[in-house]
Amino acid sequence: MSQEIRNLEPKVLWNKFADLNAVPRPSKKEERVIEFMKNFGSSLGLETFEDEIRNVIIRKPATAGMENRKPIVLQGHLDMVHQKNNDTNFDFLTQGIDMYVDGDWVKARGTTLGADNGLGVAAIMAILESKDIPHPAIDALFTIDEETGMTGALNLKGGVLKGEILLNLDTEEDDEIDIGCAGGVDVTATRTYHEEETPEASVGYTITVKGLNGGHSGMDIHKGLGNANKIMNRLLFDGFENFGLQIAEISGGSLRNAIPRESVAKVIIASMYDEAFVFDMQEVINDIKTEFKTTEPKLTIEIEKADLPAKVMELGVQEGLLRGIYAAHNGVYRMSADMEDLVETSNNIARVVVKDGEISIQNLTR
Repeated sequence: MSQEIRNLEPKVLWNKFADLNAVPRPSKKEERVIEFMKNFGSSLGLETFEDEIRNVIIRKPATAGMENRKPIVLQGHLDMVHQKNNDTNFDFLTQGIDMYVDGDWVKARGTTLGADNGLGVAAIMAILESKDIPHPAIDALFTIDEETGMTGALNLKGGVLKGEILLNLDTEEDDEIDIGCAGGVDVTATRTYHEEETPEASVGYTITVKGLNGGHSGMDIHKGLGNANKIMNRLLFDGFENFGLQIAEISGGSLRNAIPRESVAKVIIASMYDEAFVFDMQEVINDIKTEFKTTEPKLTIEIEKADLPAKVMELGVQEGLLRGIYAAHNGVYRMSADMEDLVETSNNIARVVVKDGEISIQNLTR
């Protein structure tokens, strides 16, 4: 990790963020960060404990003169969205985030940064450690699994906290206070299909979509960013309609709450259409890159010869799959009529997997 990050101001905040980001903390795999946070609280001599679902609570008494103020709950979540580029060799279960400074930004090499909600957690840690910030009694609540189910918050028992006012430090704006609510539901479409033997006189190809910005399916859904699964489906649909392309495998996206940045498909085409297929695909690629030249300047689409797969998807199911994804809504469905710039309803086609006779399409609908 770059020492530049620990030298950023305010140093106490950035050092706490660096300490936290050195600990693996993907959603539903928070064991290490739970122990890290418990050790942190205990090292300060503060009351520290887990609740039944493994949220961590650290209590700090009020500073002198503020004992009669209403006690406060400071809340952040320990887990992070664990997404990486396909060409990045990284294990979220064992490695800390590799951060660096790029101009005015702190970034991570090939992975998500974890600022959501790592900076909020770091701010709470800085307050707990501080000896010169006046404050009322504090319950510091560090919840688990916010990104993939809210299980920490949902299973928090009544009576555990003593605070009367809760401040949730999970927002992207440092000069605003938000009051609101949000809901979401996981929608998964699955089915099985029959695998057919690959026809003779066929050519194998690997199609790769990468280089997209990605982003949070809640905060960034309105920005018109590219969705790798929708872009891939457009390519496959064109190849199927014009040249009888058949699908062997698809692996697109990673997490429900992340706008997919990458997708890879293994396909075949009849040898007689080989040259025409490549020419046509390049035209489609040029059109797509032109459409996204402003929002996705690093978008890359590659079509490369590959080993011929042994089996492919049956054509009837394949046609339904491609038409279904084409028709499925992705992005903003409706903006609020009452509040400016507020997304009311949206959908993220987050993960598409086709392999070994099984289809899974995972969405996060908000």
